[in-house]
Amino acid sequence: MDQALRHHAAGRLADAERLYRRILQADPRQSTAWYCLGVIALQGGKNDSAVDHIANALAIAPEHVEAHIVLGNALRELGKLEEAVASYRKALAIEPEYAEVHNNLGNALQELGKLDEAIACYRKTLAINPDYAEAHNNLGIALIEQDKLDEAVASYRKALDVQPGYAEAHSNL
Repeated sequence: MDQALRHHAAGRLADAERLYRRILQADPRQSTAWYCLGVIALQGGKNDSAVDHIANALAIAPEHVEAHIVLGNALRELGKLEEAVASYRKALAIEPEYAEVHNNLGNALQELGKLDEAIACYRKTLAINPDYAEAHNNLGIALIEQDKLDEAVASYRKALDVQPGYAEAHSNL
């Protein structure tokens, strides 16, 4: 597993995948190997495979927060937004103060047109991590959709205060 993880971290995904699969041949209940295969699949845009691999990991280790996040990301990429929301909520049930998950949940809710809920998620993200530039930017986008232009401008400016070179926030502003 250590060798597979080193290959994965170094970007040698084919080598890592080959080792993860060998590990699973020896021990199909190795949740980390399933999870890592899911991550590789997501990195390669193979979202259906990512969902399958992560589901296998979660069947073995249902409290694996990162697996719920990756599953949510893969489902979101597949346009299965309600399922992605459910996955992010499971992650937050395990680790309620995970800023990135609140942000991801906000993105999925915004795509579903649930702007008030999305805004609440972005605000929760920023309560946990006030320096999360992407959440400030996302909040601004949601506020624009609600015609709250002054608040949106303030959010974009906060994003730029945190990360002055943030091109998307500059463009949105």
